[in-house]
Amino acid sequence: MSSLLNTLGKHFPECSKGDLIPVLQHVQDQEGYISSNAIREISEYLNISCSTIYGVATFYSQFKFNPPGRHSIKICLGTACHVQGGDFILSALQMEIGIAPGSTTEDGRFDLERVACLGCCAIAPVMMVDNDIHSRLSVIKLRQILSNYE
Repeated sequence: MSSLLNTLGKHFPECSKGDLIPVLQHVQDQEGYISSNAIREISEYLNISCSTIYGVATFYSQFKFNPPGRHSIKICLGTACHVQGGDFILSALQMEIGIAPGSTTEDGRFDLERVACLGCCAIAPVMMVDNDIHSRLSVIKLRQILSNYE
């Protein structure tokens, strides 16, 4: 039995199909994302098809299917950020690091996520790298900011 199945057995001893979302949350907390291997093992443990698990997991934006980068970037596309050029900043950021939202750079340096609001509307457009908020973004500022995260 794999270590993931052992862990699931300890935390979810009843093995109920109703535990799918808590199981997915637990696996992501432990591994940082939901791997295809984890999907297969969850399928075996809960006796649910892999396609059903993917269907549920992809419905919720909280679940990630790629390993996280060393630094997580969240770009705000809420109303204030959108009006202040958030879409343009996102496009420039994608070109700069070479990935789309939901992905991780090949070198594992960054992962990218678009979010609805970071709650910093007065200083839009904003992005968060790890726990650091960067405000009043411009394309020039992006390069400077990214250079601080190795």
